[in-house]
Amino acid sequence: MSIVKCKNKKSGITYVYESESYWDKEKQQPRAHRKLIGKIDEETGEIVPTGTKKRRQSRERTDESTRIKELCDSYEHMLREKDTIIVSQKEQIQKLAKEKNAILTEMKNVIHKYAQ
Repeated sequence: MSIVKCKNKKSGITYVYESESYWDKEKQQPRAHRKLIGKIDEETGEIVPTGTKKRRQSRERTDESTRIKELCDSYEHMLREKDTIIVSQKEQIQKLAKEKNAILTEMKNVIHKYAQ
């Protein structure tokens, strides 16, 4: 088993792999299994372990949970706005009903006055 360093030309990051050589009987060639260990920190020169798939999945779940929470908060805000609008419209309906009753009463008084 050996340690192999490979520099990514696009990003400039040097990755460190654990490499194990084996003989491929089918192709009659030596091959290698590589396992990512981490990347080299340019400032300190130390190997920094990289995340695993499990960590990525948990980060994705966290992002998903955050998004769900944001949507729930947004939904609750919309419901509060809806309730405020409904209360306002009910008050307006009551006000218009009172005005209608006042107008009807006035009309009845006028009709009663002219009927006599």
